[in-house]
Amino acid sequence: MNLSDTDAPSPDLLEAGRLLFAGSADFTAAAPALGALPAMEGVEIAFAGRSNVGKSSLVNALTGRNTLARTSHTPGRTQQLNFFRIGSRLTLVDMPGYGYAAVEKAKVEAWTKLVHAYLKGRANLARVFVLVDSRHGLKGIDTDLLDGLDKAAVSYQLVLTKGDALKKSEVEARIAGIKAALAKRPAAYPEVLLTSSRTDLGVPELRASVARLLAERGV
Repeated sequence: MNLSDTDAPSPDLLEAGRLLFAGSADFTAAAPALGALPAMEGVEIAFAGRSNVGKSSLVNALTGRNTLARTSHTPGRTQQLNFFRIGSRLTLVDMPGYGYAAVEKAKVEAWTKLVHAYLKGRANLARVFVLVDSRHGLKGIDTDLLDGLDKAAVSYQLVLTKGDALKKSEVEARIAGIKAALAKRPAAYPEVLLTSSRTDLGVPELRASVARLLAERGV
């Protein structure tokens, strides 16, 4: 089970999420540097997380397209900010993974600067979905990112990936631990989602969460 009864979205919200991601989904831009960022248009959401946490796989699962975002078993494959237009109301941004990456240190540092500059300066960024491997929980490098998001007052929500690898007995404890860690963080959205790109676990609920965000923004 990935949500408590109080967190579970309504059928109407689940349908709104399904419709949101059932339409067109197209790659629109890649930004390897701050000067290459596309013009701000509409609402943006971004996916952040450690290298190889499954960001690209989750983007593909959300949109129902296996090859929209490139996936790889090699950490550090995503080396720029990749922008995807979802219908007419939403842009989704797949960010470079942080932490270990199989590339030179200078390039990792450049990505890190790009990510932080983007997070601080993107006025139409509505929320960052921070992906965390459910098997391992929050690590120090994750909390460093959360500290930065709190400081920048950028709204974020925790999404646990690879949830099909957890035993049912482990799910509640993992989610409770994450919620406790977020309780005193000012920019954290309180709902934690457990997902699996392989089994579609939690994907409808994640779509619903994005649809709720757009509705709150009047989009």
